Amino acid sequence: MVSFKELNEQNHKISERSKIILYMIQDRTICDTDVTCDLFFDLMDRVKKHMDVEERELYKGMLTHSDHTVKQTAENFLSGAAEIKRVYKQYMKRWCHNKNLRIKNHDQFVEETAALFDMIEMRIINETEKFYPVVRSVYGEQMAA
Repeated sequence: MVSFKELNEQNHKISERSKIILYMIQDRTICDTDVTCDLFFDLMDRVKKHMDVEERELYKGMLTHSDHTVKQTAENFLSGAAEIKRVYKQYMKRWCHNKNLRIKNHDQFVEETAALFDMIEMRIINETEKFYPVVRSVYGEQMAA
């Protein structure tokens, strides 16, 4: 089972990379360079993998838990993950092709990227403050290592 340490490290790296990328893409001349693209697609892979790990390892035990609050929290976060995945998929379809960025309107790209990254950052904050405490109450020390 994934540990809280791993989940928090994943979130830290996602948050850190998103801030760096947001800074980098402000400059149109470096926006779709190889370095920016490598960082960008690394971040997008990390976001997807993080949500997949949570879905695979955390939700099942919570959705079948006898405590209604635990079930409700899991349902809410699972629903939020589905919304992020939907937005993520639309975003990737619009701006990406074969691990390359396709930027026709730089201002719109920056705006939509900032909105997606804000959504992800809010998710990280909510996981840390609301979701993980409930997960800890369900799984306890199983996730400490």
